[in-house]
Amino acid sequence: MTKTCLFSSAWTAKFGCWLVTFPLCCSLALAQGQTGRLRFQIRLAPELGVGIQSGRLIVFLSAGGEPQQELKREPGAALQSMWIAAEEIRNLQPGQTVDFDPDRLAWPTGFSNAPRGNYQAMAVLDVNHHYAYNGLNPGDLRSRVLQIKDLDPRRASSIELVLAERIDAAQIKLPSGSELLDFTSPLLSKFWGRPTHIRGIVVLPSNYAQSVRRYPAVFAVGGFTLDLAQLAAWAPTSLGKGMADRLFPEMIHVVLDESCPAGTHEFADSLNNGPRGRALTEELVPYLESKYRMIGKPGGRLVWGGSSGGWAVLWLQVNYPGTFGGAWVIAPDSPDFRNFYGANLYANPPENLYRGADGKTRAQWVQDWAQQDRVLGDYGGQWTSFESVFSPRGDDGRPQPLFDRDTGAIDATVAKAWQLYDIAGIIRRNADHLRPLLDGKIHLTVGAADAFGPSADHLLEETLKEARIGAIFAYLPGRGHFDVDAGGWMPVHGGLLEQIFLEMDAVARRQK
Repeated sequence: MTKTCLFSSAWTAKFGCWLVTFPLCCSLALAQGQTGRLRFQIRLAPELGVGIQSGRLIVFLSAGGEPQQELKREPGAALQSMWIAAEEIRNLQPGQTVDFDPDRLAWPTGFSNAPRGNYQAMAVLDVNHHYAYNGLNPGDLRSRVLQIKDLDPRRASSIELVLAERIDAAQIKLPSGSELLDFTSPLLSKFWGRPTHIRGIVVLPSNYAQSVRRYPAVFAVGGFTLDLAQLAAWAPTSLGKGMADRLFPEMIHVVLDESCPAGTHEFADSLNNGPRGRALTEELVPYLESKYRMIGKPGGRLVWGGSSGGWAVLWLQVNYPGTFGGAWVIAPDSPDFRNFYGANLYANPPENLYRGADGKTRAQWVQDWAQQDRVLGDYGGQWTSFESVFSPRGDDGRPQPLFDRDTGAIDATVAKAWQLYDIAGIIRRNADHLRPLLDGKIHLTVGAADAFGPSADHLLEETLKEARIGAIFAYLPGRGHFDVDAGGWMPVHGGLLEQIFLEMDAVARRQK
């Protein structure tokens, strides 16, 4: 989702605030005619008092006419008037200036290819290498947005941008009845060689402290770009209020943060992210059931999520069918790799991610997204997040890329390795075993107008029918990826959340 939670996109606005040390906008009129293409002088303001800094230096140049307080990657038409460039810097000292070349690594082209006109520019120092995941984060540094009149990027004097603002951490303040979950996983800690946590928000029924009954446990997994602070801002106001107002049945909600340095780990065991699924099912679930009055049986453990979180809960239900009693899946990432954003990963020879066999572009946003992520950093973006979950490790210790970012050509060896994570493929290979364990447990809802495409969901539906596994699929007319719930993921009568929780409650009552 965009304004609330459990659903997001790579461009969703970040919750939180930042320390502003100067007015956010200023103007610069450039005298044209100097020889030399555009360059930037990026200076770290000494008055910030942040000490020596390292990270990924990112510069945005926008031709958008409306003055902005912040420049960032955004979907739609705004993206077509944006240029992005970046480079890694180390040990930038207060007062020091970096000579930044915006043609070295840039999208969609070097800045010198931009037409003459009026522009806005802004610099970001991504100190934790998390910008590709969800934008500005605590500790990041940024400049004000500079208005530049009559800029000819082919013939311009250098432009100074000053890193004069630091992003503050969002304070997590939970109301009564909501609690912070911070569980140190032995399995993940052993894998990483350091304490590794599973975090989230637990929302209890309003009368939990006064009752002695046991409640169903509802596990929710958020979408790509979401983090703990965003989940904490949403969960009490939606889930807690919905139960207090008696619109939602009383349950114990566990809203899980699946973000990690690589992007999202989607609660799948992987060579790169570690035993995430095992840590959840073998460690976290028993821990929670020992701490809270949960029913503690499959019919009392129910999962739901959207987008990347939708893929995660579908994965958990299919791979741990004896643990969970049902999955409510909303607009998931591709659950059938015969259609991974248009490309069939089973094809031999491999198909191209960017273009079909006729040479026509599948969807320009796929190529744009991948190439923007390369500029923003090969960590934490959507495509590197997928590769972190699905790919084997390369000789350099990093996840092997599925495709060439320039051409879209898919690596056949990597694509074959990805088949281990093809949910529909797992069902096809194990239909007889899974039939009694999954029958009636999968509920999938997707907008018929979803820009990410419901084609893979149709393929999964066909797979389940062929395997004679009962499932419920709903394709909502006119709804897209981010507005699939007419209630906006809040407690609204007739909204998708109300429907999901009533269906979950019916399953849990049968368990009792």
